[in-house]
Amino acid sequence: MSRIERRFELLRTEGRSALLTFITAGDPDYDTSLAVIKALPEAGADIIEIGMPFTDPMADGPAIQLAAQRALKGGQTLVRTLDLVRELREQDDDTPVILMGYYNPIYIYGVDRFLADAKEAGVDGFIVVDLPPEEDGELCLPALRAGLSFVRLATPTTDDARLPSVLANTSGFVYYVSITGVTGTAVPDFDAVAASVARIKRHTDLPVVVGFGVRSGDHAAAIARGADGVVVGSAVVDALRNSLDAEGRATENTVPAVSALVRELAEGVRSVSKDT
Repeated sequence: MSRIERRFELLRTEGRSALLTFITAGDPDYDTSLAVIKALPEAGADIIEIGMPFTDPMADGPAIQLAAQRALKGGQTLVRTLDLVRELREQDDDTPVILMGYYNPIYIYGVDRFLADAKEAGVDGFIVVDLPPEEDGELCLPALRAGLSFVRLATPTTDDARLPSVLANTSGFVYYVSITGVTGTAVPDFDAVAASVARIKRHTDLPVVVGFGVRSGDHAAAIARGADGVVVGSAVVDALRNSLDAEGRATENTVPAVSALVRELAEGVRSVSKDT
């Protein structure tokens, strides 16, 4: 089994949902980003999503847009993002790592080279938000052939007619976007989310995780009642940003601030017991 499959299997035996936390690679600098990423599993993250900074992150709200700008200003590149994963793997060979972002930087890097380098670095899969199923030949199918997962997004507007196309080549898990719009801009309707997750699960045996709009332990618990995993991005990125000094530099409180929020989120997820 892949790291992702092993992690969800472990959580099923523990009777709980997963906590997935997102952080932008290189925000606000490489060393701080690495320290934050290394601290996430101990704080309670079950799966780590690492954002690949891009100049035009169209699906992301202000928090993640600003994080990408800070990272790019600090010299973050796709090569250095893979270096972060390599350095994490020196101390952690178990926590699944998903790279999340947009196709342009991967296309410029070169798909075959990127997949080879990502696998060597210890990446487990990808979420590429601007590649629909009609473009599976670009990256999704090559990734699957390389033994890497390609996670697809489903949204509130993904109806039953569209869902089979979305799920066709998805692997690892399905990511349900809980709101219409960009990240970090609204609180989801938890009852509606649970109903949508149940609908998706009628079409697939893959775990279904939910992201966009989760900002607290209470939010995480509410989502965990109906989903196999809870994704938190903007709130984590905001915790990092709020710890920076007036010039946008990391402080001694940066890693502890992120870790404190992740512990709260983990407590919320773990407060919800599920039948094994």
